[in-house]
This record gives sequence, C-alpha cells and structure tokens, in this order.
Amino acid sequence: MAEILFSDFPPVSTEQWETVIQKDLKGADYAKKLIWKTPEGINVRPYYRAEDLQNVKQIRSGKSDNNWLVRQDFDAREDIVEANRNALEALNRGVDSIGFKIKKEGLNEDELNTLTNGIVWEAIEMNFAGGCRAIADFVQLIARKNVAIAANLRGSVDFDPLRRLSCHGRFCDDETASFNQLKAALDAAKTLPLFRTVGVGALIFHQAGSTIVQELAFGLAMGSDYLNRLTDAGLNADDVARKMKFTFAVGAAYFMEIAKFRAVRLLWANIVKAYGATEPASTTMNIHAVTSAWNQTVYDPNVNMLRATTEAMSATLAGVDSLEVLPFDKPIRKSSTFSNRIARNTQILLKEESYFDRVIDPAAGSYYIESLTGAIAEEAWKLFKQVEERGGYLAAFKAGFIQEQVKASAQKRDANIATRRQILLGTNQYPNFMETASDDLTEATVTRAANTVAEIGQIAEPLEEYRGAQAFEALRYATDKGGKQPTAFMLTFGNLAMCRARAQFACNFFACAGFKVVDNNRFEAIDEGAKAALTAHAQIVVACAADDDYAEAVPQIAQLIGDKAILVVAGDPASRPELEAKGIKKFINVKCNVLETLIEYQKLILISDKF
Repeated sequence: MAEILFSDFPPVSTEQWETVIQKDLKGADYAKKLIWKTPEGINVRPYYRAEDLQNVKQIRSGKSDNNWLVRQDFDAREDIVEANRNALEALNRGVDSIGFKIKKEGLNEDELNTLTNGIVWEAIEMNFAGGCRAIADFVQLIARKNVAIAANLRGSVDFDPLRRLSCHGRFCDDETASFNQLKAALDAAKTLPLFRTVGVGALIFHQAGSTIVQELAFGLAMGSDYLNRLTDAGLNADDVARKMKFTFAVGAAYFMEIAKFRAVRLLWANIVKAYGATEPASTTMNIHAVTSAWNQTVYDPNVNMLRATTEAMSATLAGVDSLEVLPFDKPIRKSSTFSNRIARNTQILLKEESYFDRVIDPAAGSYYIESLTGAIAEEAWKLFKQVEERGGYLAAFKAGFIQEQVKASAQKRDANIATRRQILLGTNQYPNFMETASDDLTEATVTRAANTVAEIGQIAEPLEEYRGAQAFEALRYATDKGGKQPTAFMLTFGNLAMCRARAQFACNFFACAGFKVVDNNRFEAIDEGAKAALTAHAQIVVACAADDDYAEAVPQIAQLIGDKAILVVAGDPASRPELEAKGIKKFINVKCNVLETLIEYQKLILISDKF
C-alpha cells in the first residue's frame, strides 16, 4: 500500500528544493535568513533529509520501554522528621524515587531510621546527596539496614568530590582523602549491586551558564577522571561504571535538549570502552535529569510551571532514567504543598495522560534530531579532548580552563537576555504590569552573589551558580522597594497603527523595570498629549508615532514638557541625528540593551530629586 501511495508523489531532490528556496528568497542571504546558529556554534538548517544521516552515528536506547522514575528531593539537613513526612506524602502521590540532601557527616543509625521511617525501600529508589565525610560508613550502614533486600536495593549515595570542588573551589577534606573515600564507598557497596555510589553532577555547568556542549564535555571529563582514578587504584572498569550516576540539567532548547541526552549516551559508551569495560550494562549511562534552575524567575513565577513542563518533555522523550521537576517557587521560598504537587504531577501527567513512557526513543530516525545529536556529540567530543589534553578535569579546573569556558558562555547568555535576543517571559519581555515584589522576595534572592570570599583550603576559583533572570529581577526589585514608582506616559499621535505598535513596545520596555506605564489610544493634538502627561506627573514621556512624524513633532513635545519629565522617542528614526542636535538624546528600540537602558532611567529617577 505504501509503495502505491508514494508512487503518486515523485521524489524531489535537495537541489530542486534549494532552487525553489533561492527563488523565494529573492536575493536575500540564505545563511542570515534561514540558518540558525545555536549558542554552541552549531548551524541548524531549515530542513533535513535522509541523506543528512549518512555520516551520523546513531545510537538506540537499550531500554525495553521508556519508563522513568518520578523523583522528588527533600532537605534533611536540619529537620529529619519533616523530611520524612514530606517524602511519605510524595510517595503516596505518585513519586517512585526520593532524594534526601543530608549533612556533611552523613547520618547515624538513629537518624537514618527516623528519616526512612515508613518507607518501603525495596519498592522505590532511595538517593542521598550532600554527605561528603565518612561516606563509606554511611554506605555500610545502608547495607546493614537492608541485608534482606540488598541485592534489589535501588538508589544512590551521590558522592561527587569533583562537583564539590567545582561549587566551592575545594574538596570536603582534601584531594587525597576525597578520592580514598570514593574507593572506600565503592568497596562498601559490594553487597548492593544496584546501588550507585559515584555521582557526576554535570548540572553545575548549566547552573553557571554553560552551553549544552560544555555541560556534556565537562560532565564526561568528570566521569573520566573518576574512572581513571579508580581503575588506577585497582578496580575493574565494569564495576566502577556500573556504580556511576550522572545528573544533568534540562534546559529550554526543546529539541537540542533531546539531542543532548542522546549524544551523551553515545560518548560515554565510547569512554567506558576505552577503559576496558566490556559488559553492556557498564557502557549504558545512568542519567538523572533536573529541570533548569537557571531558567526560573521570581517575577511572574507561575510561568516556571510552563518552563518545567517543556523541559520535562525533552528529558523524558530523550529516555532519562529519572527526573526531578523543580517546584515553580523554589527560588523564592521553601516550596509549598501546592508547588510540590504541581512539580510531581507535571511528569505524572506525561506518563498517565500523554503516554510518554510507552514509546522507546521516539526521536530515533528524525532527520533533524539525529543530525543535532551527531553535531552535539562531535562538538562535545572536541571539547572533552581539550580537557583531557590538559590532564583531565581536575587539572583543567585547577588551571582555570573550565571556569574560563563557562564564564565566556555565561557572559554571552547574559548579553542575550539584556538585549532580548533570549526571552525570559515575564522578566525581560511581556512582564506582568500589576505585579510587585512578594513578601517572600528578598534582595539576596535577586542579587547575583559574586565569588569574592575564598573558602579556607580553596585551591581553585569555583563556578558561579546563578539564574539568568537575576539582573532584571534586581532592577525591578529596586523599583518595588525604592519608595516611589516611576511613571512612563505614552504620548501617542499620528498614524494609529504605528503609534499603537510603538506604545505597546514602550509599555513592555519600561514595565520590565517595574515602572508604571500609562498607555493611551491616540491624541488628536500634540499639545493635548503633553498636557495629559504633565497632569499625570509622569517622569518619562514616550513619543510614540511613525518615524516620519518625529522630526517635526518631537521638538514641539520637548518644548511643551521642558525639564519636568524625561523625553524618550520610541524607535530609531532617520531624523535621529537632527533630533540629537536639538538636545533630544533618549531613544528606545529593538537594538537597545534593555537592561542597561532601564538601569540608566532608574538611576535618573530614583536617585535624583528632580522628578
């Protein structure tokens, strides 16, 4: 039937498609119009065909289904009883993987019993993170507590000294002790074949602003360092690899994130084989994914639910082993019962109502995603080799190579947010005009903390974890707490379509800083608009019209409002040099650095006594 159907549609070659495209472009630059360049430097074409897969090495999931574990993490460092209560509630509502963040010293037997009271270990996956001292003793305690089910106990103690180094610039104790503990933890887990004791926290790179390629390359380098250290200590590569769990963030680039997880499995299999591993289970990467904290915002925080949903879709379609969806209010406050419920139900819905667990590797065979997978794998492998050439992850981090690479990426991402090349909905575009800082919001939440104070024993500069929205949030928070709310008045005139478009742009522009915006449909006369602006006691008056109207009208507006307000022109008209010569210096348009411009206006109004 398929052959008969396709015979009615003769094949169309790539050359034929390109000819039609060039004709439709009418001389426009193909690359500028149709090629998208990702932050990783990968050129994404407008379409892909079967021929594009000829040189792409494809990898298929080794899973028998696409099921994943629904995980929620809880902080058990201070209140163990509350952590246990929250975990039981989550388990009774669909979660099948629990993570506990524990204190450095781990837990004694009584504390472990209290924390896990009522939890049926053999029915779920149990994970512990944060304990960086006496880790082998803690693993032995887990083994003793679960002798009867030891062979089937699933979970992890994510002991990850390289992640601690990356976050703090130092090990928990010292380098030698940390890697000795790593080996001791592996030895202690010999009776727990399904329990993993080596964590690789690659999500730290994403949280510091890295690209996808950097997250993969540096995460793989961390894993390679662990393999190198432990095999040198006499352990078998197969045994070590089976004890490792990788944790990656999942970001907003939907298809790129799907391709990311597919690519890293391919690369890790190659690395493990190079260390002599031969068993299929050893070459299969165990992946835990966490939705992006970097993408979360504290203004219009409900949008975080939508962000987490698309991120969860990417991770689950890519075949991760477990997933944690962060609560939407995590950056603001201690997560509530409601936000925890929404977080877990996001991925339960993907299973129960959308059937994402029913199809194995649904992206397989997609010309686009397979091509992205190959491109990401190629670029990540190049960067991974650069790290290896510098002696591996630890040596490269001590030398500052990792930090330099991530900082460069973070600066580009920050610039893209400041100029709206990257949109954070509700923060740098389409803000909620009526929103003000909630009582839970503090200056510390919106302020990006600089790594200025060195910890005792620090041997390298740590990576800086932050959220991409923080610079805009700090700006808006300063307005909310500044004692007076600046007003931007839209003085609209001339062509109705143009003045409305300019007014909408300007309203969104100034509302990003928490300014009050006064929009108007259109004034019949300029003097009428200027009078209304002064009556409204606006500190900013925005001229909104067509470019051709500005040369004559803007100087009149300037004369009418005098020094009682700041005059801003919406757009970048051809008459700008002429207007600037007349003292009109303020313009806003799509080419602006929105963040820097708003900071300038905020300082003029909030600091100055003039307005």
